[in-house]
Amino acid sequence: MLNKKFDYTIAGAGLFGAVLARKLAQQGNKVQILEARDHIAGQLYTHREHNTDIHDYGAHIFRTNDDWVWEFVNEFVTFVPFVNSPMAFYKGKMYNMPFNMNTFNQIFGATNPKDAKEAIDKTRFTGEPTNLEEKAKSLVGSEIYEILMKGYTEKQWGRKATDLPASIIRRLPLRFTFDNNYFNAKYQGIPDEGYTALIEGILEKDVPEGSIVVHTGVNVTKKMVDDNIENFGKVIFTGPIDKYYGESLGKLAYRSLVFEHKYFPDIENYQGNAVVNYTDGEVPYTRVLEHKHFNRRENQTGTHVSWEYPAEHDDTNDPYYPINDDFNNELYEKYAELAKEEGKVVFGGRLGNYKYFDMQDTIKSAHKMFEAIQNNEVTWK
Repeated sequence: MLNKKFDYTIAGAGLFGAVLARKLAQQGNKVQILEARDHIAGQLYTHREHNTDIHDYGAHIFRTNDDWVWEFVNEFVTFVPFVNSPMAFYKGKMYNMPFNMNTFNQIFGATNPKDAKEAIDKTRFTGEPTNLEEKAKSLVGSEIYEILMKGYTEKQWGRKATDLPASIIRRLPLRFTFDNNYFNAKYQGIPDEGYTALIEGILEKDVPEGSIVVHTGVNVTKKMVDDNIENFGKVIFTGPIDKYYGESLGKLAYRSLVFEHKYFPDIENYQGNAVVNYTDGEVPYTRVLEHKHFNRRENQTGTHVSWEYPAEHDDTNDPYYPINDDFNNELYEKYAELAKEEGKVVFGGRLGNYKYFDMQDTIKSAHKMFEAIQNNEVTWK
């Protein structure tokens, strides 16, 4: 691994790293991928038990409005149509998500858009919002906020909603139709063979044999890069940028998730839906996933269920959601400048850019970096 020469070394075998490696290899480059985990696919990783694909790191539903993105992922796997229609559980009652006429009927008894709008307007916050709670109430009113947002949001962020900035929320769509389609994207689905198969296909299909070499269980550090730069070639790091530099300028903040996975051999259907949000602040978890409902495959025996607990990020869990407040964004920019000055490595992906990407954004970002490399807009010293 360390004594072989490569044109590029990519730290991270997630979606970004796989797409970029593929593009580089198809141009005749020899690419090495070093992955800290013992498997590829990053947080997209799925594995199969009892004929069920289990989303080990939380639910992932692919969606996009871009034809070329959809065509790209369908080169490697077959996608099963899936419309995300989560339910919300609050104090013993179930509510439809996202906020739509079914929800308004459940909360207000409204049976038409006019009545729903009037009910929402009665409890809207009308002042200038100074925090997340006021901003949410200005958009959806206090009743919807209290039932479906307050507890969930405070658990997710680990902070009181009144202590969170209003800027976190830009808009909250209210749909005045009886439509439970959460994403409302042109294309939506889940790989029939799971997301690990998607990453395998990206790395292997129509790629010159031997042009991509993957090693798992390898934690790439700045010292490793410095000591092996001649063999590593040009380096793209997709892990946390602050970790690469040993948090020398300070630690970037993330929210994390911790999962409790259980298999029930004697239960055919645990909750009747793939995703149920628990919006009561007194319930410690935010979501419960029942994996068999993502791919409605025949002959799934028993059922696999996962409880999702939000947590502060530390050395015992994975970084999920960057906390993009002013302090952390400024700290990220300092690390980005440090990388520019050093010139040995460039950073990509969700963690490398300290920015939340969904899957389609990740694919677009990887293609954009490839084009920048091809156009000599990315320079290594």
